[in-house]
Amino acid sequence: MTDPVNTPSTRNWGALEPLRESTFRRIWSASLLSNFGQLIQGVGAAWEMTRLTSSPGMVALVQTALMLPLMLVAVPAGAIADMFDRRKVALVGLSFATLAAATLTTLSAMGLTTPWVLLAFSSLIGGGVALYGPAWQASVSEQVKPEHLPGAVALGSVSYNIARSFGPAVGGIIVVAAGATATFGVNALFYIPLLAAFFFWRRQHVPPRLPPERLDRAIISGARYAMHSPPIRTVMIRSFVFGFAGTSTAALAPLVARQLLHGNAGTYGFLLGASGVGAVVGALLVNQARERLEAEQAIRLCLLLAGAMIALLGVSRNLVLSAFAQAMIGAASMLMISLLNVGVQLSVPRWVTARALAWFQSALTGGSALGAWFWGHTAGTWGVDGALLASGGVVMLTPLIGLLLPMPRVSLDKMETIEISSQPQVALAITPRSGPIIIEIDYRVDPKLARQFYEVMLKLQRARQRNGAFDWSLSRDIGDPALWTERYHCPTWADYLRLRSRFTTGDHELQRAANAFQTGGSESRVRRRLERPFGSVRWSSDTPDPGNEPMGFYPP
Repeated sequence: MTDPVNTPSTRNWGALEPLRESTFRRIWSASLLSNFGQLIQGVGAAWEMTRLTSSPGMVALVQTALMLPLMLVAVPAGAIADMFDRRKVALVGLSFATLAAATLTTLSAMGLTTPWVLLAFSSLIGGGVALYGPAWQASVSEQVKPEHLPGAVALGSVSYNIARSFGPAVGGIIVVAAGATATFGVNALFYIPLLAAFFFWRRQHVPPRLPPERLDRAIISGARYAMHSPPIRTVMIRSFVFGFAGTSTAALAPLVARQLLHGNAGTYGFLLGASGVGAVVGALLVNQARERLEAEQAIRLCLLLAGAMIALLGVSRNLVLSAFAQAMIGAASMLMISLLNVGVQLSVPRWVTARALAWFQSALTGGSALGAWFWGHTAGTWGVDGALLASGGVVMLTPLIGLLLPMPRVSLDKMETIEISSQPQVALAITPRSGPIIIEIDYRVDPKLARQFYEVMLKLQRARQRNGAFDWSLSRDIGDPALWTERYHCPTWADYLRLRSRFTTGDHELQRAANAFQTGGSESRVRRRLERPFGSVRWSSDTPDPGNEPMGFYPP
């Protein structure tokens, strides 16, 4: 039988292979239209701000208003997307963005738009998009086959950047022909197809074996995973720095068109369109870059190219040359962001995917929001050209961060969650809220192998903490040097069961490596203890005993 994945017709699809999946194709197509609407609205808002005020700082704040909600809302949005049905979360976020866009259109049509009203509603629209974003990105893995995931992630960027190729130019035309109000209305209308695509998606919901975490604990779990995962920490730091250093072109593009090129809204749209064309090319090169270059090498090339082109944009006074610089900036930036995004998705298990993507998005957009404010004020002091030259120089210096924080080598194979066959023995009458639960694991290790065992346990420590363990420690018996004890705790019995359910293939390999040090083929001894066990003892000799039947719940 012919393998359908490797037939010539299938291979010809190349980077477009994920579009053969009908659900992904429908949502991707609708997202393309919504991206057009957002970019058209962005052009209208930025140009309207140049009409309302001549302050470079206020113009740059439009970019901050669009990006800041992505930083502030993304983290709880990621937790919500991991806790609940991602389809429903996406629908709520899109509905809120649509309502905010329609309200801004109404206010603008009534002549009530002021700089601060414009900024406020730009933030509200950004907030709805921020709630939608992690749910959409994390659900991509449910819409395509695993081998198509990198291509699907890249196509998500392609969707945005196809819109960037033409949306700003269309936005400029709409502003010239009908005013900023029309761009706000177009944005509200273009959300509707995406709402319909998610509404009609029949997602195969897999009921969790455990009840969802509270929102605050879900946020903490995501933060702890990011903090104790070196790949995610590296991606977040690199994303924040790049967002801060490289956002000058997006923040100052209206002023480049008006002051450096002496153009109008059409000029501004043309520059952003050139950037979008380049970004489409960059997104389509993701697979080739991953195959031919190490991630760190590709990112260094992207940063050097982007920095040089930002500096060129600052010195250019020619529209064609400036458009070329914008195209190259768009290609380098999107290739880098796509590589970072793929790096995140291949570095985390499914239970925390949305939260990890949210932290990545928060770092990138937080850096962009802060950078937009900074470069706007720099432009007010040094001029637009001076701010762009400074930004380009900083971007070209950022590859030095790779000497301390190189991009990790990651594999999706070690992120698959595995079933733990053995179940804890429960003889106390505990409930999901009982706790804290203390875990102690004894190992007997040949003293000659102490150093190697200790190094393995430090790696296992990060895995425990990523999955939810607190106060991890490793001790060695003074009187019996061969005896080691690993100790940690979970706040409740339910939290401990969640920790067990998050065990991945990579975690299992670490546990097996630790167990391999056991002397004489003995097995490690595990003790699970209930700290402060008030509910498990009788109040007096006359009180009936709670009984020895287990009342806890755990996976079958």
